[in-house]
Amino acid sequence: MVYRRIADEYILVPIRQQVADLNCIYTLNEIGALIWELIDGKSNIEQILKGITAVYDVEEEAAKDDLISFISQLLKIKAIDVANGQ
Repeated sequence: MVYRRIADEYILVPIRQQVADLNCIYTLNEIGALIWELIDGKSNIEQILKGITAVYDVEEEAAKDDLISFISQLLKIKAIDVANGQ
């Protein structure tokens, strides 16, 4: 995936060997973009959650539910992969 900020839009573009596989562009809101930036292959869910709650005024439990849902979506579209079972 390639991540780009264009004006006030945050997008993920799948890059694959076959052009026919390039059928989707994903847009992210500000929190989705922050999560994407915090996913570095080293940080676990709790560290990413701390990053979210440090920036946004949100209850930790609600943020955690949304984070897990978002990560599940990223896994589903193969934008990310599980590293070390985290």
